[in-house]
Amino acid sequence: MRYLRDGLGPPLILLHGLLGYSFSWRHAIPVFARYATVHAVDMLGVGFSDRPPDLDCCLRASAERLLRFLDAVGIVECDLLGTSHGGAVAMMAAALAPERIRRLILVAPVNPYADQGRRAAPLLTSRLGAPVFLQVAPLMKLLHGYLLSRLFGDPHRIRAGTLQGYSAPFSQPGAFAYGISVLRTWLRDLDELEAALPQISHIPTLLVWGSCDKAVDSASAEALSRQFEDCRVVMFEGVGHLPYEEVPEEFNRTVVDFLAAPENDI
Repeated sequence: MRYLRDGLGPPLILLHGLLGYSFSWRHAIPVFARYATVHAVDMLGVGFSDRPPDLDCCLRASAERLLRFLDAVGIVECDLLGTSHGGAVAMMAAALAPERIRRLILVAPVNPYADQGRRAAPLLTSRLGAPVFLQVAPLMKLLHGYLLSRLFGDPHRIRAGTLQGYSAPFSQPGAFAYGISVLRTWLRDLDELEAALPQISHIPTLLVWGSCDKAVDSASAEALSRQFEDCRVVMFEGVGHLPYEEVPEEFNRTVVDFLAAPENDI
């Protein structure tokens, strides 16, 4: 399991989204490292981590692997930041071991109150749909620039090197099998996550969203925030699904302010 590490201070774990990897945090790590010991992981099956055959990619299995990673690097408790699918993994990991998670930072997290994925997942993982997707997936490299631009509120904010960085792992064998494996249990995972939310309601939480998010509906932030006793919501107007890419300075400042606040003032 590949990961990047930097900084000194309380442990902070960064979890990427479904087609991201530790590259997602290149603008954030140098800033967060001034305040924390940062670990930015490539989850198994994605990025430049190993891709074991028949990897169980359900939400619970991914969360359990994350907790084993904490054991392996000697982290007893941490602040946990996850984006998109990584946000769902973060919530599940917190539910499995709430005593190990001090605070949650969830960036446009996949959640039970957003409809995106509920219709596409059964189609893409069906007996007919999955083989077709895996055959045409390599062609996505040609469309990656368009797909990436759809995740931005303003595509003019895409910085040089962003497309190349996100596309780099596509050259690895099995690059798209991970996505199919995640989608295969998508609906069941959302139901399990919703049932688990009461177990993490006491954890201080920051929700960060872009108002123009086309991947995970920003309207779901309200319902999700109600599941936490102590939750702050920050909405970036005109920003899409990747605020850490689109407005990194504002995003970093928001996270640092949250981490720097006394826990009883959050």
